[in-house]
Amino acid sequence: MNLRLSEARGRWVLAATVLGSSLAMLDATIVNVALPRIGRDFHASVAGLQWTVNAYTLTLAGLILLGGSLGDRYGRRKVFMIGVAWFAIASALCGLAPSIGVLVAARALQGVGGALLAPGSLAIIQASFAQDDRPRAVGAWSGLGGVAGAIGPFLGGWIIAAAGWRWAFLLNLPLAAVVILVASRHVPESRDESEHRGFDVLGAALAALALAGVTYALTEAPAKGTSTAAVALTAVIGVAAGAAFVVVERRRSDGHGPSAMLPVGIFRSGQFTAVNVVTFIVYGGMSVQFFLLVVELQVVAGYSPIVAGTALLPVTVLMLLLSSRAGALAQRVGPRLPMTVGLVLASAGMLLTLRVGPHASYVMDVLPAGLVFGLGLSATVAPLTATVLATADVRHAGVASGVNNAVARAAGLLAVAGIPPAVGLVGNAFANPRVFDDGFHTAMMIAAALLAVGAVLTFFTVHDDALSPEQATARPECPFNCAVGAPPLEPGITAEPAGGAR
Repeated sequence: MNLRLSEARGRWVLAATVLGSSLAMLDATIVNVALPRIGRDFHASVAGLQWTVNAYTLTLAGLILLGGSLGDRYGRRKVFMIGVAWFAIASALCGLAPSIGVLVAARALQGVGGALLAPGSLAIIQASFAQDDRPRAVGAWSGLGGVAGAIGPFLGGWIIAAAGWRWAFLLNLPLAAVVILVASRHVPESRDESEHRGFDVLGAALAALALAGVTYALTEAPAKGTSTAAVALTAVIGVAAGAAFVVVERRRSDGHGPSAMLPVGIFRSGQFTAVNVVTFIVYGGMSVQFFLLVVELQVVAGYSPIVAGTALLPVTVLMLLLSSRAGALAQRVGPRLPMTVGLVLASAGMLLTLRVGPHASYVMDVLPAGLVFGLGLSATVAPLTATVLATADVRHAGVASGVNNAVARAAGLLAVAGIPPAVGLVGNAFANPRVFDDGFHTAMMIAAALLAVGAVLTFFTVHDDALSPEQATARPECPFNCAVGAPPLEPGITAEPAGGAR
């Protein structure tokens, strides 16, 4: 197809993809705000709240690359719509959950739906719009998706305060119905006609098993002890599955069996590997802050859900206003300096959250931290996203985007599983303001240190020529001293980490 944004059908396609991707974005931001209410209603432990977040991230991170492959083979619109419907049904189960265990299971099902719809949203745009209109379409998708991220915490806080946390999930049902209606009427079908090899189901299963085993061990070990048989066994299974995943993907990358879910040859680019290492470290730290800050504001500072939900609104606003400019700057001067300075600022913003405690002032304590963190994130995300795609071979652009997305989500999964228990946030700590406050402050220092490490790695491993158009020829033999791949991502594609388009 060669749709145009100036055409009605092109705008309908954009609307369907934006609404679809916004489902997952709204849900993620609202759930974090709802955690204290969920904990009180179910008398849940901190581990229960961790699993409420991590069950979704686990299945999403483990299956998102497979979701992109399914869309390529069977039709991107079809798989996108199935993902939206699946997400809606799982959301209904979340809203009706009678216990924390059922809620966690339903959240895992939500992640499966997200893994089906998330890759398709960008892939539909790439396949539907004319080439010269595609950057504007993707930029509009990115910006409008950022608006969803901006209103999510405010909307979530209002819904939770007015109607209860269950409606934070049930709200997804009418939104999903609108997406399916628009997509069925206006979105053209597309698929990769050259894709004939089988699916890497074994690779997806091993990735999910590895993440599940390690996540369970990190979450439960502080409470049950590392000597507990279940913890030790799941840790061993997780590590073994991770090693088996590497072996399987290496064989399939060499042409044995189905197409590899993760072509290992993509990591021959030292720059691509370096940026993904930075992504893992940075998004681990950021995920801990997003998980704990809204709980700290409600449990310790005494904020209402709606006020706590808007605490990070300045971060999203700054990203909407500045991300495209940061992307353009990185194209001119190279990504190393903007990313390094951005991560230093973001780390400083996290340290400023140490001022948050009992009776914290929003203007004096919360807002300065949000502004500094938002400035740092705005300077970091766009260059990082552009560098990920620019340092992979052009034929692997979709895979590179999906890999970076999976790396970011896996980092968040493991960090949220491991860091809170390590700082004493176990059992009913969320119901004890003093204990939670102590753990929160220690966790924020760890998260800030992770971002500082990311800044150091960026300075020494990411090169300014990574976004240079002249670096279009792959030279895999030079680790950390060459860039490979396609021209950089357009500055409009900057509102979030690289998506899972295939």
